[in-house]
Amino acid sequence: MGGNQVTAEERAVGRAAEAGPVLLGVRHHGPGSARAVRAALEETRPGIVLIEGPPEADALIPLAADEEMRPPVALLAHAVDEPGRSAFWPLAEFSPEWVALRWALEQGVPARFIDLPATHTLAWGRHEDEAAGEGESPLDAETADGEGEGDDGPGHDTTPGSADVRIDPLGVLAETAGYDDPERWWEDVVEHRGVGEGDALAPFTALEEAMAALRETYGSGGHDRDLVREAYMRLQVRAAQREFEDGVAVVCGAWHVPALRRRTTVAADKALLKGLPKVKTDMTWVPWTHRRLSRTSGYGAGIDSPGWYGHLFSAPDRPVERWMTKVAGLLREEDRIVSSAHVIEAVRLAETLAAMRGRPLPGLSETTDAVRAVMCEGSDVPLALVRDRLVVGDVLGEVPSTAPAVPLQRDLARLQRRLRLKPEALERELELDLRKETDSARSRLLHRLRLLGIAWGEPAASRGSTGTFRETWRLRWEPELSVRVAEAGVWGTTVLSAATAKAEADAVAAEGLADVTALAERCLLAGLPDALPTVMRVLADRAALDTDVGHLAQALPALVRSLRYGDVRGTDTEALGEVAAGLAERVFVGLPPACAGLDADAAEEIRRHVDAVHGAVALLGDTPAAGHGHLRARWQSVLRVLAGRDTVPGVIRGRAVRLLLDDGELTQDEAARLMGLVLSPGTPPADAAAWIEGFVGGGSGGGMLLVHDEGLLGLVDAWLTGVPAEAFTDVLPLLRRTFSAYEPGVRRTLGELVRRGPGAQGGAAAAGTGLPGFAAEPDPARADAVLPVLRLLLGMDEEDEENIEKNLMGVAG
Repeated sequence: MGGNQVTAEERAVGRAAEAGPVLLGVRHHGPGSARAVRAALEETRPGIVLIEGPPEADALIPLAADEEMRPPVALLAHAVDEPGRSAFWPLAEFSPEWVALRWALEQGVPARFIDLPATHTLAWGRHEDEAAGEGESPLDAETADGEGEGDDGPGHDTTPGSADVRIDPLGVLAETAGYDDPERWWEDVVEHRGVGEGDALAPFTALEEAMAALRETYGSGGHDRDLVREAYMRLQVRAAQREFEDGVAVVCGAWHVPALRRRTTVAADKALLKGLPKVKTDMTWVPWTHRRLSRTSGYGAGIDSPGWYGHLFSAPDRPVERWMTKVAGLLREEDRIVSSAHVIEAVRLAETLAAMRGRPLPGLSETTDAVRAVMCEGSDVPLALVRDRLVVGDVLGEVPSTAPAVPLQRDLARLQRRLRLKPEALERELELDLRKETDSARSRLLHRLRLLGIAWGEPAASRGSTGTFRETWRLRWEPELSVRVAEAGVWGTTVLSAATAKAEADAVAAEGLADVTALAERCLLAGLPDALPTVMRVLADRAALDTDVGHLAQALPALVRSLRYGDVRGTDTEALGEVAAGLAERVFVGLPPACAGLDADAAEEIRRHVDAVHGAVALLGDTPAAGHGHLRARWQSVLRVLAGRDTVPGVIRGRAVRLLLDDGELTQDEAARLMGLVLSPGTPPADAAAWIEGFVGGGSGGGMLLVHDEGLLGLVDAWLTGVPAEAFTDVLPLLRRTFSAYEPGVRRTLGELVRRGPGAQGGAAAAGTGLPGFAAEPDPARADAVLPVLRLLLGMDEEDEENIEKNLMGVAG
């Protein structure tokens, strides 16, 4: 065995002397490639390891050995002056590049990145933007949201640039081998293949020959920018060869190996690099997720099943058995009945399917089919859970606290630790009670981040409470949020200062009055007292200049809602209340004239504004600020004007009457009189139908009002039966929309009442005389029939009942 090792070492040394550097062509994020890279490095023992990646990250390599580093992670490069222009180079535990980094650090061997520097990568995209004069360039679209230049393994080169048709090397090789699925071919020839004994370089030699044949046929394969990258890499390899006599190993995408092996002159390579644009960049490590390694997430990292590949890398022995055990554990957590027998049978079925399909070992397709048939009983519903949680997965990496970061990122990390809000890849709900100091601080942090465009949390509807003291958030940390943090760093060095500066800038740049009021509300939610003076000044200026009543009515509710936060959050809202009161006065003056001459759509929009203003005035009138007490009376006078003016559309007049009735400013008789006037024969049916919709429609409880008021129901019924046949088809859609919003029980009760007709004495009871539950007086006989059932339920006899009755009589006496 020792003789074989010496022979392998001698063979490796001879190869290095004759063929130059050891080129290890890999597929990025391939566990088989990762194991093969480690075996090759152990055999060749190079003096330096060169890895495809941005050279600016060389200073970050030692952090890969830090105990706090947990892959998946990514190298993040962003332009200093334009943080939104960025690129990622993701690395998982099963990535060959990560394995090479870890091996070099463990062995004390130097490691360097040799791909085209990020300073050119990011500047290239900016240069194209300026030349095109429009939006994001293809480069920026890839690098800002994905891995950009960092992911170009065989079959999955996402390097942006040329618009030419690009070939898929992995797909071509799979098709040549008779496979219709490149992923399945790669699993068979690489992932399920053990490292060759005695010659760890054999897999790389075979893959290099295949890629050389492809490049002879297709050239650069449409990846024209690869020619520049490969020229730079050749220069770095030459420099390393001159510096290290112990040999050079290069870990790169297999597609590049033939180009790096090709002999060219230094002058030719430097000519390709001449004149490349530059931009100042910063680099750091950021957490990544398995989900972001999946092509289904839109990030194009090259693998559909990162969770499956991670399992293959961590469990090289008995991978199928271990995988089925994982699946069974997940399904049991979801209360599905899965036993050990299911696991055994699923393994047998997967192995049988692999044998029938001519595969060396069961792959993901075989294990998935077996899980569906045995553990999921043929259903794809639990299978979707397996794919989401295990095949793809929600593993979130971690980076050391010593990794470089912008000041804003450090402040955010400090706040996350203090408030015990750990970033997680899996979405979770967070319930906050704003009466508690910690929860209130959490709420302010999440609102400030949303204002900065860092959508770590999204507000959700609270369950079980509608009070302003409770908030519900859905939290999920996505890797691209690190870019958003870097981008937001231009506004300040802390979350508070950055959010304040961003709010002030947004207020000045806001186009509409509603935008400013919404921003004021967000400032109160986020606890930004220093930003409020600027926002309020802009708000007052915009409100004074805006004459559109619709805009004013749209802005008022958001402004008044903000006043509620003063009690719970301890925010001073006095200035906000003054602006709101002035805005309300302007709405009161301008609303009646604005309601004249409206078509149906405009009238419906104003009706919604009337509802919103009514609720806002109710809240504003309850605030103790000076001058707010008369607002409700002023608003009610406006509603009376709207209710009695014939030029106002019917839907608005009807809603004004209904709001006055609900507030107790109109009696039932007055409302019935107004309805009778509208539903008189002289009113066009369409106008009358619109009035009815405004009065009892819009989900405002109008159905129950008709149930309990026989007079109003009788008026509507009499009017409807008297509508001429030629006009009935015109008003039917409007009436159907009005009454279809009622609850089924309300509609059924109204139908029964109308079918039997109104009673002679008035009231809902008379209208339904003869129906159970609608008698004029209680029925003692029917009431006594319930007593035996109650005695049985309560376990009482007649003597107990008599004693209770005597006690009650004594208390009453």
